[in-house]
Amino acid sequence: MRRTLQTNAVYGVIVLFLILLPHIVGWLTGDSPLGVRGRPVGQSVYWQGLMIEVFILAVLAMSYNLIFGFTGVISFGHALFFGLGGYTLGMMLEYTDLSAEMALIVGTGLTVVFAVILGVGIGLVSLRLRGVYFTMFTLAVAEMFFIFFGRWAVTNAEDGFSLGGLPEFLDPTRSRLNFYYIVLVVFVLAFIFLRRLIASPTGAVLVSLRENEARAQTIGYNTLRYKLLAITLAGVFAALAGMLQVLFNKKVGPELLSVNFTVQPLLMTIIGGAGTLIGPVIGATGLHLAERLLRDRTFNLGDLSIDIGSSWTLLLGIIFILVVIVFPYGVVGTYMRWRARRKQPEV
Repeated sequence: MRRTLQTNAVYGVIVLFLILLPHIVGWLTGDSPLGVRGRPVGQSVYWQGLMIEVFILAVLAMSYNLIFGFTGVISFGHALFFGLGGYTLGMMLEYTDLSAEMALIVGTGLTVVFAVILGVGIGLVSLRLRGVYFTMFTLAVAEMFFIFFGRWAVTNAEDGFSLGGLPEFLDPTRSRLNFYYIVLVVFVLAFIFLRRLIASPTGAVLVSLRENEARAQTIGYNTLRYKLLAITLAGVFAALAGMLQVLFNKKVGPELLSVNFTVQPLLMTIIGGAGTLIGPVIGATGLHLAERLLRDRTFNLGDLSIDIGSSWTLLLGIIFILVVIVFPYGVVGTYMRWRARRKQPEV
């Protein structure tokens, strides 16, 4: 027990800080974490919403890191699972006669089932392709679903539909603090699960596929089976992130299936450190907080005025280039390699 506590002391402190964050912000600003008269206003509520988005993107980035960072498979269709989770839950809430609580339970179950079926199906068809051919196939499948839901009249095509009648404990408008802790629990459980998976013999095989798939096949591993497992698990976690995104925004639309929700976790994983556990979390936190906190800022440099919001895409590209140059293995990956070299004895 002592060794476990010592090993996870940093993670424990971070989780404790995240638990107390709404109350710390409320204490510093004088705004109640519960809002004002039941309305989600105030700095504490604002930061709750900001961190909810960070947790959701972190789960999405961790799911992408499972296939890209640990297994070595580059997919451009990860947004398909993200949108699948959002549409499945949204349609269960709005297009069935089930109570809100039962719709949530059934919707969550169906999301997991559909993600598993879709992951296995896409994996069986596409994993026999190699390199860029696999990447383009996954992009084509995701775009096919994006176009379909963007034109499907049942879900109001590209306009999508809004969610109403959520249970009060899960409604981010009426109970922002409750929803904050629910998303935090999902984020922590996802991190623990993926950490245990990578530390297991199965995780060691996944890493061996990234390093040298031919050698893994030579010593007798069924590499297709392990790739299917990685894609399926990543798809399930991405679908769960999509569900949380829909619940937070109370809106379902084809933008959930856009390539943006593939590019974002890819950039977050690369910037934070592909093949590391905490890297995607740091990437998601840094990029999202930078965007939200700087989006409305304007910098004046003499006669030159720079609007961060309108120039964010350009700035993101510059950030990505600088990170790749300064941290070629991502922030966490480069630090770990530097620390390993420091520990090597001098000859």
